[in-house]
Amino acid sequence: MLDNLGGLEIVVLLLVALFIIGPERLPKVLKSVGNGIRKLRRMASNATADISKEVGHDIDITDLHPKTFIRKHVLSAADEEALKNPLKSALDDVKKHTQPLRDELDDTASAIRSKPGRANGSRRDRDDEDESPSSSKAHSYDADAT
Repeated sequence: MLDNLGGLEIVVLLLVALFIIGPERLPKVLKSVGNGIRKLRRMASNATADISKEVGHDIDITDLHPKTFIRKHVLSAADEEALKNPLKSALDDVKKHTQPLRDELDDTASAIRSKPGRANGSRRDRDDEDESPSSSKAHSYDADAT
């Protein structure tokens, strides 16, 4: 029940309850809340057991969700596959049309990796190739200045 609450949030709730209810009555209230939660869980498990007896097989509470119920009890395996096939065929079409692009990108990547002198593709190698003549003059000027 408190799965989605963190430790800090629980502490804040307890402090708020302490201020509202008071330190004398807080233990009694927490005990009665705990007993109420236990009774609710016991009632839910008894109801699940009664439904399972009436239906004739073990029933899970998730089986009562409408989507799960329809999938298990109304649709056959062939119907479920027929519902999935349009999406599967669309995915296959996308893969088929993008395969040449994927192959070209793989070829380009392998060509870049296999270039001599650029095995690691360091930034210094890229900077040396990207320099324009004007930037090389600036570097020679800086070298003369020092």
